[in-house]
Amino acid sequence: MSTPVSSIRNLGPAVEAECKRAGIPDAETLRSLGAHEAYRRMLETGTRPHFIGYYVLHMALQGRPWNDCKGKEKETLRAQFDSLKTTVSPNAPPGIERILNEIGVIPRR
Repeated sequence: MSTPVSSIRNLGPAVEAECKRAGIPDAETLRSLGAHEAYRRMLETGTRPHFIGYYVLHMALQGRPWNDCKGKEKETLRAQFDSLKTTVSPNAPPGIERILNEIGVIPRR
């Protein structure tokens, strides 16, 4: 039995739609992937990078309020987010088109 992503505290219909687009159909899949990998997949399928969305996802999967992220923890997540942003091309084409784009067979978008 699958549970909707929006059943997780702080995650609503918009995040659920982004997750589905990224191939994350339910809360169980999201939890098994973890926040960082799930967000990476979301970026690859067109989610615009936004630090608050990134750390909200982390807090949600820990069962914590979205605004509970502070201090050193927030700094650490910020560094991880910045690194992730540089390794993932937003709106990258899926599948073979993405690979062909990466190796320069088709013009960069």
